[in-house]
Amino acid sequence: MTAKYRVLIATNHKKKTIRMNVRKQRLELEYPLNARKPDILWSLMSTDHGLERWVADRVNEQDGVMELTWGDTWGEHHTMHARILEREKNSHIRLQWTDEQDPDAYWEMRIGRSELTEQVCLCVTDYTWAEDIDDLHDLWDGNLERLHQSSGL
Repeated sequence: MTAKYRVLIATNHKKKTIRMNVRKQRLELEYPLNARKPDILWSLMSTDHGLERWVADRVNEQDGVMELTWGDTWGEHHTMHARILEREKNSHIRLQWTDEQDPDAYWEMRIGRSELTEQVCLCVTDYTWAEDIDDLHDLWDGNLERLHQSSGL
């Protein structure tokens, strides 16, 4: 794997090896919410306490890095770390996994408004390999379902 691309090695019909560089795919999602003001949504997407309500089971922020843990704290669990690249109040937060090898890949949550309805929306941008796009979409759909259940937004 290179720093920016996953390298695939394939053999063509003449038995020659071909190297192809494949970039991660960008996924953009927009979720309409029942929020009149962005303040509540902002606290749910930009603080460790808020993210614990819908993204991970446990979140801790320290020195610009979010530690996200899924599963039982004292049992089986998975922990990942995301560096905060940008955070603008009532606008957006952009993070990058600390083990991410593609410098252009990040995940972002942005507060927006629907052009059609003027309704507050959560706009998500994330990156993954092409074969994982559907799984990532399902993951964000599940996150938003938890957000609706925990906050009513």
